[in-house]
Amino acid sequence: MDSVIALVGKDFVLSAADTANARSVIVMKDDVDKILELDSHKTLAMGGEPGDFVQFTEYIQKNLHLYEFQTGLQLSTHAVANFIRGELARLIREAPVLTNLLLGGYDSVSGPSLYYIDYLGTLEKLDYTAQGYASFFILGTLDRYYQKDITLDEGIELMKRCIHQLSKRFVINQKNFIFKVVDKDGVRQINFE
Repeated sequence: MDSVIALVGKDFVLSAADTANARSVIVMKDDVDKILELDSHKTLAMGGEPGDFVQFTEYIQKNLHLYEFQTGLQLSTHAVANFIRGELARLIREAPVLTNLLLGGYDSVSGPSLYYIDYLGTLEKLDYTAQGYASFFILGTLDRYYQKDITLDEGIELMKRCIHQLSKRFVINQKNFIFKVVDKDGVRQINFE
């Protein structure tokens, strides 16, 4: 029941995720941050089984920190996406991890990029996407209003429009969302009403 949305703008990646931890008809928490900061210029928005996505994303984060500590190099967003895809593909044969991910990052050379990674290890670079039940309601809105060189303010307005569609059409009330943007200055949370 997780709703995760992300889009690439002119010089940023904007991610949004609902903050509910629900199982069946019960909401256990409503303040879960489902957008992990992998490093100073990468975010990983996640959905799926809470135990799986927390364990797996922390495993990825710690391995990236270890690599940077050992080599002094920070991997590009493309390299991180392929590392994650490889780990999910390996785990599907050993101990499947039911998590869907949206990796957003900003690299000084290639700029902003967004990768869709599902629990089967499928990897695709996209300009915008959504995961979870939200995608049934949001992808049409993103198709219609997304522009290639969208500004941050326009991106925020588009996210608001998507969330409005969810509140209007989705039977499950997902009232709280967290928003994070990654750009040349790093990762930061955006608060708005």
